[in-house]
Amino acid sequence: MRLSVLELLALTSTVVFAGAVAWVLVRPYRSLAGRVRPYTTVARVRLTRSADVRGVAQHSPAFGDATLRRLFGPIIDRIVASFGRLVATSNTERLALRLRQAGLYPDLPEADRVQEFRVRSLTRSLGWAALFGLLGLMTSGPLFMVLFAGLGFVYGVFNARARIDKAVTARSERLRGELYTINQLIAMRTRVGGGVVDAIRHVVIRGNGVLIDELAEVLRLHENGLSLTAALKRAGDLTPEPEAARTYGVLATAQDRGADLGEALLDLSKDLRAARREELQRDASKRRLMMVIPIVVILAPIVLLFIAGPIPQIIFGGT
Repeated sequence: MRLSVLELLALTSTVVFAGAVAWVLVRPYRSLAGRVRPYTTVARVRLTRSADVRGVAQHSPAFGDATLRRLFGPIIDRIVASFGRLVATSNTERLALRLRQAGLYPDLPEADRVQEFRVRSLTRSLGWAALFGLLGLMTSGPLFMVLFAGLGFVYGVFNARARIDKAVTARSERLRGELYTINQLIAMRTRVGGGVVDAIRHVVIRGNGVLIDELAEVLRLHENGLSLTAALKRAGDLTPEPEAARTYGVLATAQDRGADLGEALLDLSKDLRAARREELQRDASKRRLMMVIPIVVILAPIVLLFIAGPIPQIIFGGT
């Protein structure tokens, strides 16, 4: 299959653009000569050699990483910011909260998660656009290549939005599944004479999970000087699960007023267990309904066909 000049130019420009984006986003290897040079200048002069002032005369190569970042950095940042507004219609603070609730990029600081998400989503959207555009070029032509590339980019945008919502829902389900056990453990710890801080530390040391991670952050903030009540209220505002926010509110109230924490947590556990039972019953009803649909759609017409088949022969007769 021979490619026309327009198709060849389109393919070449796509490859060049992808290489330029990869060169800007992926930092190349940086030499240690510029870092070591200030420490070796005195030794070179003492050995009656030249001072090697290239690092002072030229801080970076003409087309090095620093130059490319100064030239194309604002352009890339503007593109990423515009794409971020396209992916998430809310502001940056709302997007940062959603990323925290989703548990994405936990190894990065909170200030860098939004930019990381936008860059990765833009890269995935460009990848989908290139894939769809290549498919349109191979099947139809340049016009369909542009159309398919646009469809691929739109799919990447909606996929990025759905990825956050799906991650938040999954994390909420995990929190809901861990709450009953954690509430029971904290209630038992307080019944034997421990306080709120001691109970939280007890479950954090011996457990693991999403809820344990949130309680560990509460304990870390408290040890760094923040009051336990403020740390628990902050966790209640940031958690994606309302039942977890209720638990943090009960813990904060017990810390402030000295209420019976064990009885309150046991009541929360009973409510959570009842709500979980109702949710499972609704899911079971939906699954039974979904099992009936294939029977009605596929088997019922076949049964009716077998039943109605002999009717014309019975009415009109014949062999």
